[in-house]
Amino acid sequence: MLTFETQVRVRYGETDQMGYVYYGNYAEYYEVARVEMLRSLGTSYKEMEARRVMMPVLDLTCKYIKPATYDELLTIKVSIRSKPSLRIKFDYELFNESMELINTGATTLVFIDMDKNKPCLPPQDFQNRLAPHFEEGK
Repeated sequence: MLTFETQVRVRYGETDQMGYVYYGNYAEYYEVARVEMLRSLGTSYKEMEARRVMMPVLDLTCKYIKPATYDELLTIKVSIRSKPSLRIKFDYELFNESMELINTGATTLVFIDMDKNKPCLPPQDFQNRLAPHFEEGK
């Protein structure tokens, strides 16, 4: 399993009239966490696309537990619990500044060969970067 944490500060424009983070913005927070996790592995979406592999979202789930508010520093914990194949699933937990769990979610993405427009395995170097996190006994 691979777990990574990053933080985002809630901007005013991300809140609604009640002062809470607008529900649609949680998907963007998930994306921030995914992108930063990939960067921590030494790769990026940009590199994947340069190798002609894209990763569209197939599925998104989101559970709101408590609202996030303007100027809060949120901690986003993202995990990959199982080794990816044609698909990769990310699980998310968002915490407020008091480290209270305020949101959970998940996204499933698929690896697509951009030239064939068909599902494919992730690039080998990406598989190699993930492999140590899914070895027996880890």
